[in-house]
Amino acid sequence: MPRSSSPTGVVEVRPANEVSWDELAAVFGDRGYPAVCWCQRQVLGDRVWYRTPPEERARLLHEQTSAGDPDAPGTSGLVAHLDGEPAGWVAVGPRPSYRRLRGSPVPWKGRAPGGAQDKDDPDVWAVACFVVRAGFRGLGLTYDLARAAVAFAREQGAAAVEGYPILDPSGAPITWGENSVGSVQAFRAAGLEEVARPTTRRRVMRLDLR
Repeated sequence: MPRSSSPTGVVEVRPANEVSWDELAAVFGDRGYPAVCWCQRQVLGDRVWYRTPPEERARLLHEQTSAGDPDAPGTSGLVAHLDGEPAGWVAVGPRPSYRRLRGSPVPWKGRAPGGAQDKDDPDVWAVACFVVRAGFRGLGLTYDLARAAVAFAREQGAAAVEGYPILDPSGAPITWGENSVGSVQAFRAAGLEEVARPTTRRRVMRLDLR
């Protein structure tokens, strides 16, 4: 997986099954929204997510990532280290695996009819969620994570990869919690291009891989 140097240090991004659960849990921390959600809202959908306590959400993430098991056949995301410290996470996987995306109008509204609208197409992957650990934000790690997510999807045979970033047309800053879906700039730097504007604040970005 990608390894790069930046003014802030050496960034290495690896599949989550190749890091320990303690490292992954450190990214989510013990307070704030990441430590409540454990990247499960996109997977479970709102209704089930609200009924699921945080401890169970953490267990599900552990199971989905196979953290600590480098021989696992798959994983649900990638972990970034900055100078050896666990610093960020990105969820990337087949688009049908994210129940919240399936039920949201964002990925589908304004799209041309055809394959992009097939909600069951496992060859279209989605970059669904970013988490950057407190103390490591503002260093551009979402750019590294977005590029790594595209590379991972390509390695796994995805036909296309999509992202659903948020922006404020007025230029007002986006809160960290909202920006967990990623930024237009990070996705663009990873090679994705805008294909739809389902709402005034959301964009659909896509890169065809084959």
